Amino acid sequence: MGELPEISERGVLYPRRLPPRFQRIPATGPVGELVVWWWIAQWNEPLGSVSRQDLLPFPGCNLVVERDMVGFAGPTTRASHRDLVGSGWAVAALLRPAAVPAFASGPASVRDSYVSLLVPELHSRVAEAVAAGDFNDAVARLSAWVTARVGPVTDEARLANALAEVAGSDSSVVSVGDLATALNVSQRTVHRLAEQYIGLTPHALIRRRRLQEAAEHIRSEPGVSLSTVAAAHGFSDQAHFAREFQRFLGQTPREYRGASEHYS
Repeated sequence: MGELPEISERGVLYPRRLPPRFQRIPATGPVGELVVWWWIAQWNEPLGSVSRQDLLPFPGCNLVVERDMVGFAGPTTRASHRDLVGSGWAVAALLRPAAVPAFASGPASVRDSYVSLLVPELHSRVAEAVAAGDFNDAVARLSAWVTARVGPVTDEARLANALAEVAGSDSSVVSVGDLATALNVSQRTVHRLAEQYIGLTPHALIRRRRLQEAAEHIRSEPGVSLSTVAAAHGFSDQAHFAREFQRFLGQTPREYRGASEHYS
């Protein structure tokens, strides 16, 4: 698979620590209603070495085909990490809300969880393509399986997709009322869609975007003042920003800036 332009590294707290092969590939065509992007990782760590990957994940669910299993990662409520050891690979999909009910009728029930799926036919098909060194084919096989598993997309599911898209990309949206206005629905509908299709509150979706963007801002402009970052991303003041950042990332903005410089 040739190198492709990188999608924003937002959500990856220390991009320099990513494995040599890590790609996010936009989902295009009809499956784009079900998947935001495919992501591919492959690693081969020396014996006794551990590569820790720290993330503030996007507020969605991931379907992950690994060397030894197929996993479903529910929505997360905070920063998380995964330690890579030995050799391995993953071919995965960041799912749009429309696809989630096909895997979890109540996505809130799998918050901060990674559960094994018993789908041996999917695993064998994707693993076969990876063994042949064809990650394009591996993605194509995963795409076909997801499309068949989910089936037709309803208008309500499309509205849930729009909710996630607006909350995750529109910096003018800072409240549930803003979300409802943007979607031309009631706040009650916004809450219901978030619960049924995403498993996080609408407020949590907005907060995740702001914290991801703030972390990316700190990382990309190490000399910027933290008060400037706080103001740029809609926090009332630097103290509020610091509290939220530490609560969800487990470190202060100042500590994160120092760590980011260390790994740059």
